[in-house]
Amino acid sequence: MSPSGGGGAPQAARLLLLAVAASLAYAPLLGIPLIADDYSHIAMAQRYGSWSGLPALFHDAIFRVRATSYWTMYFLWGAFHLTPWAYHAASLALHIANTWLVYFVARSWPRLRPAALGAALLFAVHEGHQEAVMWFCAISELWMFFFGAAALCCWLQSAARKPGWLWRLAGVILFALALLSKESAVVFLPLFLLVAPSLDRRWLLRLVPYAALGAVAVATIAAGRAYSFRFSDGSFSLHAPFWITWPRSFARLLWIWGWAAAIPLLLWRDRRLQRAALYALAWIGIALVPYSFLTYSTQIPSRQTYLASAGLAFLFGLALAQVSGRWAARPGMIAALVAVMLAHNLVYLWTKKRAQFQERAAPTEQLLALARRTAGPIWVRCFPWPGMVADDAVRLALGRDPSTLIWSAAEAAQRPPAAVFCYRATR
Repeated sequence: MSPSGGGGAPQAARLLLLAVAASLAYAPLLGIPLIADDYSHIAMAQRYGSWSGLPALFHDAIFRVRATSYWTMYFLWGAFHLTPWAYHAASLALHIANTWLVYFVARSWPRLRPAALGAALLFAVHEGHQEAVMWFCAISELWMFFFGAAALCCWLQSAARKPGWLWRLAGVILFALALLSKESAVVFLPLFLLVAPSLDRRWLLRLVPYAALGAVAVATIAAGRAYSFRFSDGSFSLHAPFWITWPRSFARLLWIWGWAAAIPLLLWRDRRLQRAALYALAWIGIALVPYSFLTYSTQIPSRQTYLASAGLAFLFGLALAQVSGRWAARPGMIAALVAVMLAHNLVYLWTKKRAQFQERAAPTEQLLALARRTAGPIWVRCFPWPGMVADDAVRLALGRDPSTLIWSAAEAAQRPPAAVFCYRATR
């Protein structure tokens, strides 16, 4: 296997290899139940996801920037109702497509072309961004990456492929869809500059339509600031301690394989690859910026490192290309290195992470199980998620009115419950 992705097996075989790797890593997610906020977002999709819901969707600035997620949820609800594997399969399919895009971005970016296959292989199985793939509610991260990275590929190909205007138009449309997937998609604008072959007038002019779309998106979000819960719930602030969150999250993202990749890149002084490594690190730094202003944590959640982890993948791919060049006569050692990387990520996902997501789904699953065998009202005394989650789960999964659930002792005294629910973790 050539880590550069050039020569050797046909490109279709490399893409199949990447799809198999991603599926192998994340196949256990197919058996995970829906989790907490999944129910509430699927409920909102019934309002915003249909054709008749478009006026409401585009009137609400904060929900408009998650439009592709609500359209996906609405489609899946109509086709599969609440079948968990269908929702998780949609996330996995998007992750496979994004893995291919990591490969194509690296192949189209001259500085990182040697890293293409190795980078995409790490991205396919990386456990660090697992929440974006394993928690369906985080599908907005996957859609933002898909449309943004596809737009970036078109940006790079527009100079080499004919007709160039068609590639540029496709890129602008894809970037618009990225902005309809998540508000942080504007961070792709500096990434466009990062991957540009040069910053001459021609390339800067090509960026103008993208910048104009980004400015419109930011302006519409700012216009809705007064009534948007994203600004009023205190979870985001320009006064947040980003000087702690950003470097801490950067260093944590590099663990383990980013720090390991630094060893050959530093020891074997290939200036060309070292410069390319700086671009990979810059990608990580830029991609983490929008999430460095969170107020509820000084550690960026794993789902929000999905875009940044592409930079980690590029760094690993460059190191693998360096090692492969030095150890060309010892392919067994290269295969062993790749095997260790795969084993680390796969085992961690299959064991610890799968168990964690099962535990996150348990409160809602236990409540629904009780509701299925209880005809009357249920007094919910202990529930770790907001009451809205339980209400939406009961309504969507069982078709029962949320008034089935009692949330206070006073109400229980007036309306005697048929059962009492109190969730206590088993671990």
